[in-house]
Amino acid sequence: MFKELDNFGVYKIPEGELSIAFVDDSTLTRLHETYLNDPTPTDVMTFPGDPVMDFAGEIVSSVDHAVSASQERNLPLAKELTLYLLHGWLHLSGFRDHTKEESKKMREAESALLKHLEKVKAIPDFSIIQ
Repeated sequence: MFKELDNFGVYKIPEGELSIAFVDDSTLTRLHETYLNDPTPTDVMTFPGDPVMDFAGEIVSSVDHAVSASQERNLPLAKELTLYLLHGWLHLSGFRDHTKEESKKMREAESALLKHLEKVKAIPDFSIIQ
């Protein structure tokens, strides 16, 4: 379905400012419980924006989760964090992942976009400074 990425319109998010926040596991877990009534840890959450306020939305990602997952999957941290940002972007563009079919479409889109970013060498060079 997403083999060719000639038309990026399918991934368009609302216009306006996009907020991206990188937080620790405990912060994201608190947000997950507060806004989704789910006290389990998660990797990324997406909050829709408000077009009236020229706000596209917010993507909040756990760096702790990305570090652990990247080590478990033997992937560079930058690729793992990029995957989380793509996931959030896709949510803002209308993708959902509540059913198996929705999750399948989400994974296909993530994979296609990640491959495209790798091909054009556009994976951000994330690093952790403590």
